[in-house]
Amino acid sequence: MAFSFIRLGLRSVALNLERAAILSTASVQSNMKLIHTQPICNGTVCYLQDKVRDNHDVAERSSNSLRRCYSKQHGRPEELRRKKESDSESDSDTECKGFDRTEFWRRKMRTVHNILDVDKDGLVSFNDFLLFAERFKALGHLDDEQAREFIDIIKMTWEEQWGAIDPYNFVTVEQYLEDMHHVLNDKSLKKRAHRWLPYLFKAVDKDKSGYISVKEFKLFFQCLGLDNEHAAVAFAVIDTNGDGKVSLKEFVKLGKEFFCTEDETKVSKMFWGPLIDV
Repeated sequence: MAFSFIRLGLRSVALNLERAAILSTASVQSNMKLIHTQPICNGTVCYLQDKVRDNHDVAERSSNSLRRCYSKQHGRPEELRRKKESDSESDSDTECKGFDRTEFWRRKMRTVHNILDVDKDGLVSFNDFLLFAERFKALGHLDDEQAREFIDIIKMTWEEQWGAIDPYNFVTVEQYLEDMHHVLNDKSLKKRAHRWLPYLFKAVDKDKSGYISVKEFKLFFQCLGLDNEHAAVAFAVIDTNGDGKVSLKEFVKLGKEFFCTEDETKVSKMFWGPLIDV
């Protein structure tokens, strides 16, 4: 009997040792796995993600990177693009809920999208945006420092509003409408969105007088891809005091107001040329 107890005891010890070995092996494998796992950080907390899932995510991201992307919104976090109404600016002529902009405002935004679409493929790319800027720069009226600042601001504006400078990054008409809606409801973005307007003025102010005449305004429209007849008509409308010139302050105000107001009586509706038909 004593011999049987000894055998049972030895068997129990062997089983315990085997269990310990299995657990130890699993623990080592788990720890090794964790050692080779990249930490995932969300800005507040960092954690370790399963390696298999990591590899799947990497493969999925690689696949997505090869697709033609039409969304510009990855350039800004979602919460910055869709602020709560309590954080939105409430100008009397721009305030709206949701996407209930008037068809008049939508026509104006489609007009600008068409102007920025330099190659006329129906999409605005960074290359289009840069070519648009180069038209003004090529007039030769900006000094070297102003020209550098202008291009830098064009790049910053693109990145803030539409994301990465990427050959596969495009803005469709509807995306442009949606994005401009969010820009106008975001105080900080609204202030910075059209900071390139003064450079357009300086680029066409040929005599550097601080004012632009109808002749110089025609240069502005030529850079927009519009003809002189449209420029003459638009200038006659926006030159409300009839002095035959537009100051830098007036130019910038009209340019910004075009994007902000939904009031069809405002003369700023002529600033970017005739509105395109729906």
